Amino acid sequence: MGKKISEFDKCISRIDTGSLKYDKYKGRDVIPMWVADMDFRSPEPVRDALRKRINHGIFGYSSVPGELIGVIVDKLKRDYGWIVSPRSIVPLPSVVVGLNLACRCTGSDGDEAIVFTPVYPPFLEAPPHSRRTLVMVPLACRNNFYTIDAQAFENAITKKTKTLLLCNPHNPVGRMFGKKELKAVAGVCLKNNITICSDEIHCELVLAGKKHIPIAAMSKEIEDITITLISAGKTFNLPGLNCGFAIIPNEKLRRAFKTAKVGIVEPFVNLFGLTASLAAYRDCEPWKKDLLIYLKKNKDILHKAVNTQMKPLSMGDVEATYLAWIDARKLNVADPVKFFEEAGVGLGDGSEFGLPGFVRLTFGCPRKVLLEALDRMRKAVNEHLVESV
Repeated sequence: MGKKISEFDKCISRIDTGSLKYDKYKGRDVIPMWVADMDFRSPEPVRDALRKRINHGIFGYSSVPGELIGVIVDKLKRDYGWIVSPRSIVPLPSVVVGLNLACRCTGSDGDEAIVFTPVYPPFLEAPPHSRRTLVMVPLACRNNFYTIDAQAFENAITKKTKTLLLCNPHNPVGRMFGKKELKAVAGVCLKNNITICSDEIHCELVLAGKKHIPIAAMSKEIEDITITLISAGKTFNLPGLNCGFAIIPNEKLRRAFKTAKVGIVEPFVNLFGLTASLAAYRDCEPWKKDLLIYLKKNKDILHKAVNTQMKPLSMGDVEATYLAWIDARKLNVADPVKFFEEAGVGLGDGSEFGLPGFVRLTFGCPRKVLLEALDRMRKAVNEHLVESV
């Protein structure tokens, strides 16, 4: 008998399915790896729950199942030792909405929000959308290893600084910030009366054998100044179902956050997103464990290929997420994204994250697809180096 094919090895066509990821290169021989969207089917319990809900046939306005809130509360306690009240959880259409609401509910027009760059583009967009001033503080980097420079963070603070938008695990650099780094950041925020909005949507995609630390779970004082954003969307591949949650234990801050929603955020979260999130959090731990094993193998293959077979490209280790942040500056091409598109691989543009010369690659895909993409990239890099001599 032949070897059983892994669920994650199955190549499923997404052409003509209304896929943002694939429609970008429709009609072109380009492997799309540019957006944080995996090419794996969501877990079977999620699909079963959605089928059952569809078969009911009535899709009215949604309310959040009490069981879902209970599952989230239990999960936070089990995974992180973080005890939160059910009333602390605010359902949202997405984590990106949460970033924007966090800016709107802290400070006033013209006040400042700090972000650590490079970072997921909505972090750069949320402050100006909310009439706040964006302040960018670069992450410190040595040998492709990124850390938070707490002193640079504190030096950037002014009397108008009201908000820190934190991404942990970090998109795109793949860091899962440690206790020492988070404690230093929280200490600066407590000292300067700054509210933290921590996007932790990738918190379950840990590949490094470490344990994610929610910054709010570190102490009651930190919890009181923190809005934590989570979603099942990334881990269980549900981003198109638009469902997330803000965890805000401080009642005054939670009330301000909810007030900021009024009139601009749909009060009803997607019915199917709620259904899928419950099934994912409640029933899909075995699937998640298998996913992490598969992603780690993909990451190891990618890391080795980039650093040993595609010089002058380089990348650091990915501690969490399924995203690789690749330094292409030494390739000496005007536009790295265009360069790799012409080679048949579509990557994310570092300029959009605040750091030109880099590309982001999504490795949440069947291994066969990853290997083909790496082969195309390798050939393009080697041909370019020969032509440059």
